[in-house]
Amino acid sequence: QGRFVESGGGLVQPGGSLRLSCAASKVTLDYHNIKWFRQAPGKEREWVSCISTGDPSTSYARSVKGRFTVSTDSAKKTVYLQMNNLKPEDTAVYSCAAAYGSSCLQPQYEYNYWGQGTQVTVST
Repeated sequence: QGRFVESGGGLVQPGGSLRLSCAASKVTLDYHNIKWFRQAPGKEREWVSCISTGDPSTSYARSVKGRFTVSTDSAKKTVYLQMNNLKPEDTAVYSCAAAYGSSCLQPQYEYNYWGQGTQVTVST
């Protein structure tokens, strides 16, 4: 069964940067949109960014806009999340998932192929 494999997390100081990767395994991503989500301890999972494979449009949660950048490498079937100027409140497990269709407005339950996630910790 297809799923994503996330990597690139770690411990970083406030103001630092990380680049996360989300590699598709046995997943066909034509006409899909891919979201990065994160879940902090004791909080609900929230979406962070979205990119559609059919066009170059991207969208971001207000809390990360201007600091995070999402991109894709279609040949490698990988989605990246460049995270700059990290803050302690960015600490969470980051995971990715995809939904059929180009719209990033779909509810979370439409997303599939969840990976195990990668831990990002922003702390001194």
